Amino acid sequence: MLFREATLLDIPQLTEVRLSVQENRLSNPALVTLQDYVEYLTQRGKGWVCEIEGHIVGFAIADLRGHSIWALFVQPEFAGRGIGKKLHQLMLEWIFAQSAQPVWLSTAPGTRAEEFYRRQGWQQTGLTKSGEVRFEMTVEAYR
Repeated sequence: MLFREATLLDIPQLTEVRLSVQENRLSNPALVTLQDYVEYLTQRGKGWVCEIEGHIVGFAIADLRGHSIWALFVQPEFAGRGIGKKLHQLMLEWIFAQSAQPVWLSTAPGTRAEEFYRRQGWQQTGLTKSGEVRFEMTVEAYR
């Protein structure tokens, strides 16, 4: 497994990973565009990937401007190998090195992602207007 910073050349594989997940699926894949990936990787934040044998099997993107986690996805066949946990660590180490402000994210209720974030120490702060669970992480809770 190789973990490294994401580049713009990775976007086609990031899209493949994003569309492969069974939970938190995009109801309309057109909602996340090429320009969204470019903006989050070059202007709003930073991303990381996990490669196995030259193929990206997971990725994460932190949004420094919005103090949020924009993406953390692992292909289903690679779940349970610690990939998500390592990507999560890389994101939070970077974002908290840039700012001590709390970071937030949201995910669908009753999913493996919700349980993952709870195990990583995220605190539920409510629900979004769309009914997703909203979490926050402080630098103190992370460290």
